[in-house]
This record gives sequence, C-alpha cells and structure tokens, in this order.
Amino acid sequence: MKNDKIIPGLILVLIGAAILLSNYGYLHFHFYNIIHLWPIFLVIAGVNLVFAHNRTIWATIAKISVVVVGVGLLLFGDFGDRYNFWPRHGNFSYHNDDNDNDSSNNDNNDDDDNNDDFRTTGKGTFNTPYNAGIKLARLNVSGGGTAYNLSDTTNQLFSAYTNETNGRYNFTTNKADSVFDVNFKMADHKTLNFDSDKNKVEMRLNPTPIWDINVETGAASVEFDLTKFKVRNLKIHGGAASFNVKLGQPLLLTDVEISTGVSGVDVSIPESAACSIETDSGLSGNDFEGFNKTRDNNYETPNFAAAKNKIHIHISGGLSGFNVSRY
Repeated sequence: MKNDKIIPGLILVLIGAAILLSNYGYLHFHFYNIIHLWPIFLVIAGVNLVFAHNRTIWATIAKISVVVVGVGLLLFGDFGDRYNFWPRHGNFSYHNDDNDNDSSNNDNNDDDDNNDDFRTTGKGTFNTPYNAGIKLARLNVSGGGTAYNLSDTTNQLFSAYTNETNGRYNFTTNKADSVFDVNFKMADHKTLNFDSDKNKVEMRLNPTPIWDINVETGAASVEFDLTKFKVRNLKIHGGAASFNVKLGQPLLLTDVEISTGVSGVDVSIPESAACSIETDSGLSGNDFEGFNKTRDNNYETPNFAAAKNKIHIHISGGLSGFNVSRY
C-alpha cells in the first residue's frame, strides 16, 4: 500500500469497525460527536500535510497516533447532551412528542402543482402522483442517521416507505417552471443509528421523466441503483457516510458530482459507457480500474473521446476512499 493511502484507509477501517461493533451491541458511541468535533479531521489532515514528505518511522508513528487518538475521541467521547448547531444563534433544542396529533402529520398530497407539505414520525408511506406532463423532475434528499435505498420503479412520480424511531420526515412537492421538485428531508432527529431495521427509507421513482437527484447527508448510508432511470445530474454531498451508486447508460451528458468528508464511495458504471473522472480529493485513496490517466487528477475510459453520450464524474473530498468500477 502506498504511504499516502495509509491514513485515509486507517480512518475508514476504524470508523467502519466501530459502526459494525456498535450495531451488534459490543460498543456504544456518540454519533453526534461527528457534528460537534469535525475539526478533528482538520487536525488529522494538518498533521499529515506537515509530515507529507517525511518518511521516517517517527513521522509515521505521529500520523497514526493522531488518527487513533482523534478517531477515539470522536467515537467514544461523552460530552453530554449539548447538541448545538452553529447556523443558529443559540442552542438547537428538540423534543419528541409521540402523541403529537397536529394536522401536519396528515398526507396533504394531491394532483395540483401547489406546494404540499406534511411531516410524520415512525413508519409511513409517501406518494406523489405522476402525470404525463412531467418531463423533468428533481429529487432532493437531506438528513443523516438513515439508510437511504433507491432501486425500484413506481407508477407514481415518487413513493417512499419509512421505518424509523427517532426522527421526523418533511415531505414537500412543488413545480417551478418546467421542473417538478420532490423534497424529502429528515429533521428533528435525536440520535444517529445505522441499524437499517430502525432508520430506513425505501424510495422508488417513475422511470419516464429525466431526473436530477441531489443528496445532502451527514452520517448515513446511501444505496442507489439508478440503472432503471434517466439521470441527468446526480449530486452527493456527505460527511461520514457510505455511498454506493450504480449508474445506467448515460444521457447525452450525465453529470455526477460527489463531495464528501470521511466516507467510502463506490460508483459503478456500465462497461460500455464513456466516462471521465476529475478529482480534487486531498488525502483520499482513489481506485479507478479501467480508466486511463490523461493528466493530473483526470481519468478517462478508452472510448471517451469518440462517444456521443458521456458520464462526467467530479470527485472532491477530505479523507475518503473513492472507487469507480465498470460492470
């Protein structure tokens, strides 16, 4: 293994092992630390930059020690229930009222193009009707502590089934100009849990429209099989998360933008698809099998120049592992 891949690889191994042990009940740690203590990643990155060209054993020990101590503090430090979100001017407070019978929990979706909004806790089903006039649709997904799965089709425009215990989902739709927006957001969640039996969203899309998909999440798991859909733009912005995306054949241009913090990212594209990759990934480890390096931080499939339809992937991140493979 190359020296520059030891640190991001070690971080991913430590976080992944801790999550697995936590899910099986062997460890308990505080996921909210990822939000509060994110500057630890700046410290780790800074130490690695300082010793970037130092190959001595002491430099390696220093880098590994900072990673172990930093990740240990991040995962196991108990700082109480001070959940402060700095975009606010004060403390962000939350409450969970299981007996909340507010009318906002009712499904107000209908066939018109006005903004529809409802919120629910626990298990629920969301549907947005499809009509032939919808040619371009945009799915906006945000929120952490959830496993988001998307693979199947529906005769609705959008449908979702939620199974969760600690959060609330905001669901809105609206039409602006020629684009129909579907907004699915998790809010007011107390804890982050990767247990798919507790916090899970199964989403389905109609395969007829052209789709723009935007995902913004913190600590989450994202499994998207998009081979059955016409995807024009896919944007993924995440923190400490796991992303597994499978793309189908491209449109004239299918644009993919991935920006992460400390994450594992796997993208699969068809063997015959023409694809280019542009990276700005800091200390991340990259694996682009089947791609030719054309210049610094740029890679292409052998058939890219002559192809009519193309996939362009732009990757940026801190301490992540990026893998783009062909199937």
